[in-house]
Amino acid sequence: MCLAVPAKIISIEGTTAKCDMSGNTTVADISMVPDAEIGDYVIIHAGLALQKYDEQEALETLALFKELADKPDGP
Repeated sequence: MCLAVPAKIISIEGTTAKCDMSGNTTVADISMVPDAEIGDYVIIHAGLALQKYDEQEALETLALFKELADKPDGP
């Protein structure tokens, strides 16, 4: 299964961005998103930012991920 996750760019150096992913810091290659700036949300998969992502949609997606993670397992 593949999963792309929204993350907020907190710093950029060349084509590498340090990103906040739900409180965890990760590094992503942003060469496919040349117009990405600090403060933008991007979708990251396997260390590669695939596209910019609307902030409101990113926050809703992250809230849904948290809700799923906090949900107890079924019977």
